[in-house]
Amino acid sequence: MAKSSRRAFLSVTAAAAAAPLVAGEARAGGVAPSRELRAILREIDPRRIEAIVRKLVSFGTRHTLSSQDDPVRGIGAARDWIFAELQRYAATSNQRMTVELQSFVQPVSPRVPVPTTITNVIATLRGSVTPERTYVVTGHYDSRVTDVMDAVKDAPGADDDASGVAVAMELARVMATRRPEATIVFAAVAGEEQGLYGSDHMAQVYRDRGTDIQAMFSNDIVGTGDAHDGTRPANRTVRLFVEGVPTSETAAEATTRKSVGGENDGPSRQLGRFVKDVEPEGTDVRVIWRRDRYLRGSDHISFLLRGYPAARFTEPRENFAHEHQDVRVENGIQYGDLIEFCDFDYIARVARVNAAVLWSLAEAPGTPRGVVIDTTQLTNETTLRWELGTEPDLAGYEVVWRETTAPDWEHSRAVGKVTTVTIDLSKDNVFFGVRALDKDGHRSPVAAPKPSS
Repeated sequence: MAKSSRRAFLSVTAAAAAAPLVAGEARAGGVAPSRELRAILREIDPRRIEAIVRKLVSFGTRHTLSSQDDPVRGIGAARDWIFAELQRYAATSNQRMTVELQSFVQPVSPRVPVPTTITNVIATLRGSVTPERTYVVTGHYDSRVTDVMDAVKDAPGADDDASGVAVAMELARVMATRRPEATIVFAAVAGEEQGLYGSDHMAQVYRDRGTDIQAMFSNDIVGTGDAHDGTRPANRTVRLFVEGVPTSETAAEATTRKSVGGENDGPSRQLGRFVKDVEPEGTDVRVIWRRDRYLRGSDHISFLLRGYPAARFTEPRENFAHEHQDVRVENGIQYGDLIEFCDFDYIARVARVNAAVLWSLAEAPGTPRGVVIDTTQLTNETTLRWELGTEPDLAGYEVVWRETTAPDWEHSRAVGKVTTVTIDLSKDNVFFGVRALDKDGHRSPVAAPKPSS
């Protein structure tokens, strides 16, 4: 890797003078949390999170096929309560937050025996500067027992996934009175246990509208850092699953990737790096370089399929006796997704991680677009190009790079408010990226370049 003693120079478009390229700090979290973000983190309340989880558990079952019109039991009662709560939060937003019931009829499928109405509850906090740029956070409010088709037995779903819904709802409450620069969506989706149907519909609606979703996070099973199995608790750790090769990659894109590398540089992987950079003090995001766990999947996959960067938060060590199980005691072991296994302080920590990430993303410029690396000629220099962002407070860009064997960006260089830069480092030897920064020092996620003529 190029060290500060190595001669290296950059040239930016025409008028800029050459300047020495010095190895620098590449982390995005170079700016301390703003006063607004610190206030948001303080206002996240474990007691309110507990109240949300307890209320959702009180509906007995939230199975997708359970009653939709019983006022006290079933998924319909849960749906109506979530909707009313989010409307109450929206009332404090000076009309910046809107809440909708997004319903559709899911046709017969392996886990849906008859056409069934599925409803997502979605709160949208419109951005004040670049509202077209959107960030999404979800939890799924449906639940299940051992038999995925059993809509009658009690299915408390405290951890899976009242905990994730509580994260999304608490963030909606705390942020409703704020004015993020970009749009933030807080959603409770349904149909997850039957096949990700709610999030699949939601993601497709956004894709059909051409919505510019630059990040999506699913919070699914974020109820405790203690597996209740005798292992040591990890009460400040949350896993973040991020894919490398994009799920939506085309055959042509795969051919290019195989020739130049980039398995570790997809948009979701860059999102994982950004999360790690801005995690709040006292928390530890353990980034897992996989799309999801073995044999499992969550709602972020619906967004990955549409080409949106997405990732999944989940607790550090699961207890599978507490997930997808009938409530029972067998051989002295308590089975079932019961509220007694949730840690509300832990869920609040996860909510703070989400808050730090979403707020940091919304306040920073958007991820650079159209980033390409010039491959028209053989040279030991590297020329990068990108599109100029439209944010009114855009200050410029940074080029970042790392050894091809390094997991994270190691070096950075501010290059100004330009759209082209040539660097005296070989594109064959390192991986490059570009990120935007604003006048307050907020940095976007990195965009990795694609080869271009």
